[in-house]
Amino acid sequence: MRLPHSQLESHLKGGLQPLYVLVGDEPLAQSECLDAIRNAARVQGFDERLSLVAERNFNWQQIQSYGQSISLFSNRRMLELSIPGGKPGLEGSKALQTLASNTIPDTTTVIILPTLEREAKNSAWFSALENHAHTISLHEIDAEQLPQWIASRLKLQGQYTSQPALEFLALQVEGNLLAANQEIQKLGLLYPQGELSEAKIKEAVLNVSRFDAFQLGEAVLAGNVERTVRILQGLQDEGENAVAVMNPLMWVLRPLVRIKQVEMRGENISKAMTDARIYGDRQALVKRALGRLSLRQLEAALQKLADIDKTAKGVMPGDAWLEISRLCFGLAKVRGR
Repeated sequence: MRLPHSQLESHLKGGLQPLYVLVGDEPLAQSECLDAIRNAARVQGFDERLSLVAERNFNWQQIQSYGQSISLFSNRRMLELSIPGGKPGLEGSKALQTLASNTIPDTTTVIILPTLEREAKNSAWFSALENHAHTISLHEIDAEQLPQWIASRLKLQGQYTSQPALEFLALQVEGNLLAANQEIQKLGLLYPQGELSEAKIKEAVLNVSRFDAFQLGEAVLAGNVERTVRILQGLQDEGENAVAVMNPLMWVLRPLVRIKQVEMRGENISKAMTDARIYGDRQALVKRALGRLSLRQLEAALQKLADIDKTAKGVMPGDAWLEISRLCFGLAKVRGR
């Protein structure tokens, strides 16, 4: 049966079930679901936990052997099985179908899957899991829903703020719920319970090392190749995480695509920039960038950033930092047409 992520905590109070399936690539949701299940297991007397990762050449007989073994230290056990590729193969398919219909006694099994392709969703093994397990889908929060999500998280720590402040914070962390959660927790540490002003939020969110990543975006928009290279080198020398650099670039480029589309339709780009919360001197910077970069180049850059995100998270092979450097250098050196 399907179990909404938001209902997991209340569900677990009624006792752990034999089989759970977590499906999706959102790391914060996955981490929180696993932590909730593990904590419930600890409270309910599960004293033994085994984690397995089913990668290439994985021995699926381990599942059967585990089910037949007897614990020396605990009457109740927890098995975590991660399948990062989302394709268990023929042997794995059979093992999962058997596990679904014949769960391991005195054991709660948690199967962790990435976002699945259509073929995998329609497979016999996944259908068997869906029919017998509690399945939780782990999705990104839509941009439109992100301010409300942030508000609910602030409420948990006794804080609240205005809608413009929520939208500002959402713009800074869009596409990275881990970063969003970290910023919210930081606000809880920096300020007491109660109302947070927009000024306090801006001071806290922008006063981090990642702020240089926004400067990188400005250098790319300005077409300043020398400064772009200098900032890239500085960020890399400081050991900055590739994802922390990549996300601000997304936040810079996404509104440019929308504004460029408005420009190509012959509509008012000043209004489009205001709608995108681009004001003052930054409007002039954006206009210069729009004069240099085509819609095709901007859309290709966003697609490239999506690929780099997968590389940084280990889903695709490659060097995330190298690809970020190539992309920024390539965008910065484009001359006006």
